[in-house]
Amino acid sequence: MASGDRWDRSPVRLVRRAAGPAVWLAPALVMLTVGAYRLTSPALWRDEVASWTSATRPLGDLLRMLQHVDASNGTYYVLLHAWTALFGDSEIALRLPSVLAMAGAAAFTALTTQRLYGGRVAGACAGLLFAMVPLISRYAQEARSYALVTCAVAAATWFLLRALERPALRWWAPYGLAMAVAGAAHLVSLSALAGQAALVAPHLWRTAGPARRRLLGRLALTLAAVVVLVLPVALLGRQQSGRQLGWLARPTVHQLLHFGEPLFGAPRVFHVFLLLALLALVLPGRRGPALRLLALAVLPVLAVWVASFGPTSYFLDRYLLFTLPAWASLAGCGIGAGYAAVTTVARRGRTSPRVRVVGLLLAVGMVAVTGAAAMPKQSVVRYANAHAQSKEPYRDVARLIAAGYRPGDGLAVPLGDQAWSMVGPGVSYYLPDDVRPYPLFEATGAVQAEDLFPVPCPRPAECTGRGTRVWLVVLGNTPDPLTALPADQAAALQARFGTPQQVTPLGGMTLSLLDGTRTGR
Repeated sequence: MASGDRWDRSPVRLVRRAAGPAVWLAPALVMLTVGAYRLTSPALWRDEVASWTSATRPLGDLLRMLQHVDASNGTYYVLLHAWTALFGDSEIALRLPSVLAMAGAAAFTALTTQRLYGGRVAGACAGLLFAMVPLISRYAQEARSYALVTCAVAAATWFLLRALERPALRWWAPYGLAMAVAGAAHLVSLSALAGQAALVAPHLWRTAGPARRRLLGRLALTLAAVVVLVLPVALLGRQQSGRQLGWLARPTVHQLLHFGEPLFGAPRVFHVFLLLALLALVLPGRRGPALRLLALAVLPVLAVWVASFGPTSYFLDRYLLFTLPAWASLAGCGIGAGYAAVTTVARRGRTSPRVRVVGLLLAVGMVAVTGAAAMPKQSVVRYANAHAQSKEPYRDVARLIAAGYRPGDGLAVPLGDQAWSMVGPGVSYYLPDDVRPYPLFEATGAVQAEDLFPVPCPRPAECTGRGTRVWLVVLGNTPDPLTALPADQAAALQARFGTPQQVTPLGGMTLSLLDGTRTGR
């Protein structure tokens, strides 16, 4: 080949080399941008407040708490504890690990699709589709374990594919570690093993003799290591499951058949994914990989649905978030199948560049349609209280208290059977450092109680402190906040501080001030 020919072809080689990393890098950067956009607009909701109040405890206090409650989230709390020790506990600092984890999940989604289905177009489109799912965007901006679990399962799937192709320790070890992280961070994610079985089965079918035995041995050894690492969390979680998950009802067949709509966060996006998945399964090409991806997406959901008919239900959209990389891969395969169908038009034995451009435009158009379908919901998940199941205006309550605070003021919040609302720590998070009202009606603080919640005072009249003013926060909107309290707490407040003043409904909560100095008490 002449030197001139080598020079002419070198740009082509450079483009091809750049296209390799772009398959996973472009989706990761898009996901990073989507996750970081307006990261602090939604206020923390009660689950995120639980993450903050747990992770910012001294490590010994945190470990003692996990022996009594929330062990299933313990791995995440410990990791977040180390993170906040380095980077602080601002909203950005608390949520940034989830943004990074979802970016990693987008990258692994693209890599898995490229390796299983083949083709850079399918891989890149799968990663981009993953970044456009509204529920992915929402949990990329949440200080909870779901993004970490999603990334760990997506990584484990890719490492498993590599281990099946080249069964060496350098692939089995990261696969086992990724599954252990996923399981320890959220036990429900171990149902991903049901879907991964669909990846292992074809390799076992094609492998015979000693090679099959070696493959089974390495797989069994890896899974045994995962069980050993996750077992302590599983045992503690089982003891605490009634308290943690008792509010979840057994799922119905209707919920199973329509699980995709809440899982994606937008029915239109789910329907677009279904259409793209149908392309992958119908168009000629590589239906085998598409079927395996379908099993990877559906079997964990089915397994969790069946398991939820036992003593404890686990069937909840955010618990199954880790299945979305498989759905994105399947949809990406649909785009890849469409691209392949277009580019099979050949001229003189070679694919026409014009036809290839048409195929790329078609792929970009399919991704764009998905993005347009997701856009309205993407805006919704960034509203001020979009993350909360009900309005939880901790930020607004804290702003009003800080504006009228006097040293020595107290704060009364829902306790006992309403402590799940996390009003006390939620408001405290948003209060300035120099605004620290003393707590009323607490016999023992949450840290001392080794729990998420404080222990209520059995005789409220003895737990009103020495101050003359109290800020009272109750759930719901009410013109008379004392009626929302237990009778003994209401009587203690009225006897000590008089009737509420400055009553301010804030949607999901009502803030009022009880000022004993005005009544001479």
